[in-house]
Amino acid sequence: MNKLPVSREVSERRALLRTGFPRASHRYKSVKNDRADLRIKLRDLASSRVHYGYRRLHILLQREGWKVNHKLVYRLYKEEGLTMRRKRTRRNRSCQNREGRTSPVRTKERWSMDFMADQLYCGQRFRILTLVDNFSRESLAIHAGELLTGDHVVQVLLGVSKIHGIPKTIQVDNGPEFISKSLDGWA
Repeated sequence: MNKLPVSREVSERRALLRTGFPRASHRYKSVKNDRADLRIKLRDLASSRVHYGYRRLHILLQREGWKVNHKLVYRLYKEEGLTMRRKRTRRNRSCQNREGRTSPVRTKERWSMDFMADQLYCGQRFRILTLVDNFSRESLAIHAGELLTGDHVVQVLLGVSKIHGIPKTIQVDNGPEFISKSLDGWA
């Protein structure tokens, strides 16, 4: 048979004295203000201004006359779960809604330009500008040099356009030679 343990009534004072727990801590009642009105106002502001973080919300609260510091606003902001989502990196954002490229159906519709770099046996570096018609896969120009700038790219394009005409579009990457003012002026 299972016997139940005998419970003895002991005064609170004696039990706390035996355990070594302070009586004041046992009887403590918190008087902390839960700031319910501030929490409601913070939630309202955060729902109306979704992209605002706690710093901007703190400024709005101060403008409305609330006497609060940024640390309190941050604590309440976290406790209410109002944290903003992190922004996506530019790379991911730019490639999300990219339209698929259509294949060219005739010559002079789209050309592609790019640079290649290499090094000679003696250690001298050089670069090569290649220009290709995407439909016919014909290499329209190959220009080599130690230092090729946007002005060199424009000279090559002028020479090729005299022979083959001007394409509808030119496909390039964001290299410094391709975003130069001289190439933009030619385009």
